[in-house]
Amino acid sequence: MSDDALPAEARADAGPGTVQAMLARACGSEKDGPRFALLLQEALPSAERLGTGALRELAPLLKHVNGLFARADVPIGYRERVDRRLRALLASVDEAYLPEGVLPVHDAWAAPLRERVRDAPSPDLTRFVRHLASLSAPRPTRAWHRACVALADEAAAREEVAECLRVLAEDEPHCPREDGPHTDFSCGYHHLVQPHHGDVARGLVWAAALTGGPEAVPRLRAVALRMGTAGRDLYEGPKVAGAAINALGAVDDPSALEALWRLRTPVTNRALRKQLDTALQAAAERQGITRAQLVERTVPAHGLGPDGSAERVLGDHTARVAVEGAAAVRTTFTGPGGRTSRTAPAAVKDGFPDELRRSKALAKEVRATLSSERARVEGLMSEDRVWPYAEWREFYRDHPVTGAVVRGLIWEFQGEDGLWRASLADPGGAAHVRLWHPIRAGVDEVRAWRERVVDEQVRQPFKQAFREIYVLTPAEEATAAYSNRYAAHIVHYRRLYALFKERGWQANFLGRHEGGHHGEARGEFGGGAWRACFHHEPAGDDGDWAIEHAATDQVRFERRHGGRWREAPLADVPPPVFSEAMRDVDLFVGVTSIAADPDWADRGEDRRAAYWREAGFGALTASAEVRRAALERILPRTKIAARCALDGRHLVVRGELRTYRIHLGSANVLMEPDGAYLCVVQGRRALGTLYLPFEDERLSLILSKAFLLAADHKITDASIRRQIGRVIT
Repeated sequence: MSDDALPAEARADAGPGTVQAMLARACGSEKDGPRFALLLQEALPSAERLGTGALRELAPLLKHVNGLFARADVPIGYRERVDRRLRALLASVDEAYLPEGVLPVHDAWAAPLRERVRDAPSPDLTRFVRHLASLSAPRPTRAWHRACVALADEAAAREEVAECLRVLAEDEPHCPREDGPHTDFSCGYHHLVQPHHGDVARGLVWAAALTGGPEAVPRLRAVALRMGTAGRDLYEGPKVAGAAINALGAVDDPSALEALWRLRTPVTNRALRKQLDTALQAAAERQGITRAQLVERTVPAHGLGPDGSAERVLGDHTARVAVEGAAAVRTTFTGPGGRTSRTAPAAVKDGFPDELRRSKALAKEVRATLSSERARVEGLMSEDRVWPYAEWREFYRDHPVTGAVVRGLIWEFQGEDGLWRASLADPGGAAHVRLWHPIRAGVDEVRAWRERVVDEQVRQPFKQAFREIYVLTPAEEATAAYSNRYAAHIVHYRRLYALFKERGWQANFLGRHEGGHHGEARGEFGGGAWRACFHHEPAGDDGDWAIEHAATDQVRFERRHGGRWREAPLADVPPPVFSEAMRDVDLFVGVTSIAADPDWADRGEDRRAAYWREAGFGALTASAEVRRAALERILPRTKIAARCALDGRHLVVRGELRTYRIHLGSANVLMEPDGAYLCVVQGRRALGTLYLPFEDERLSLILSKAFLLAADHKITDASIRRQIGRVIT
């Protein structure tokens, strides 16, 4: 008989002695995890066929095997099936015994329950822990809910459950270096919860929510944030993070809804985002409202007053956190003499360190909410949402954070006559309200709003009056199913992928791996009813494993039908959805195209030089046309107005030494009279108090170059001076 296994016929009819030998042989391979698991997979089916009496005789050996296996270095794919069979066998012979490994042997988060099991074992406690480990789905059934609460009370384990959740949310993870030198390699990152303990951790999170209620909310949010986001020295744990998100959705308390709202921005994992949406949907259905209504009703106010500020008296000083406009949150300190400073005085730092820390934390939270609200409200541009006036006033105009975004926007108000009238200010007495979109307005109305925004120097939180609009072209009507408007561009792929993430699009990553030769980025619009798909692929043969450049292709649209997406003709796409989706694609191409790379001209006869020249100085896109419209209104107010003129697709700037043509799309510069390219990499400069109606990095770059070149005789940069030519001596 070989040392590796017994004959198949012996295993089939194995008695207690044979099973004992098979288990002993498996234990001899404990240092070789995969082999240990494979030998146990042969032995355990034979053990399962033994009678109850024979199994009881083998119970000490089974417990010994279980202890060795719990500590063995076994890959999760081998571990799960063996764990399940071992635990079932032990439960059949000793109901009060909790197999080692059901709770982690080392992890700190399980210590409260693990120590209780060790010091005061009981059948009730064992049943409770087994129940926790039985949860194999993100959302348990109602029967699991009821049994969990009853078993926790029978075991008197509520206190231990709450402490386990606290450790998961706050304490440092177990470092595997403590288990032996062979694990040193893994100490850069740690598992807060090992993958094979995900089910019991998930059950514990749900138990904490069911038994702790609203008191568990802050720690549930902390667990979701800690295990559902990247960027620290912890591996992500989407299984446990998903449990925390779903458990928050089951807590019927306003604090839980606020916690879910705050998770919307930092959680970017696609699967977790879906679970977050599901949790919000479930909470909305409980209240009889839509998910969109729930989101806007749970925007945290952070204790701010109606004016968007909160004050704390710290000795002789008053600390004030205030929302200033749609993009800034300031913390100021006012002393006894009325003098205000943005830095904390020494008396506050020394006398009130905890209060100062809380003020800084409040400012950080408000800043995050303001940024999130600005993005959320801009997302409404693709929807045809209509609010009852009272509802809009409560959750938008009068909200201390959202109101700062709302007050810089144009809204449409429907009067008793049924007509819609656009206004920057709230006229009062309207029946309904909706967000104004230029695609629903005529050319004259859009022009009038642009003039007014500039005349009154309104700084809008995002482009609205000057927003680009995109309508179907004859070519798109002909293709019917897809748009080639932004096809055949060469872009910097890493920048493109980062911009997908920034704008909330989901995309696979291009590479030399299987499936990495076709990219598809998807963005949802119209409140999630529509989806745009932007296709792209590696551009030629960069040679390296990592993709450096990508070539853009078609844009297609899909409509949601229940839980599925179906492709839709372009003609069926609502105009606001089409316009907003194509605006994003225009942004992707415009920002990441090699045409906007000022260093590309230095590559000599590069095979993509022709594309660089054509796209870098070609026809203006919709976003570039909007820059032109803004410059028409901004330039006359500047000190360089007499030196500037708009000529087709260029801003022409007359310097003391030469005349320059700045392309309004790429911001590339040509010099007259020979049309030589001028590389101005460090063209940005502070624009001081110059008013801009919206934030646009390319517009700021164009203006900064214009100011620089209008005074070209004062340029000190040797590289720029050398390019301008012999005129400079």
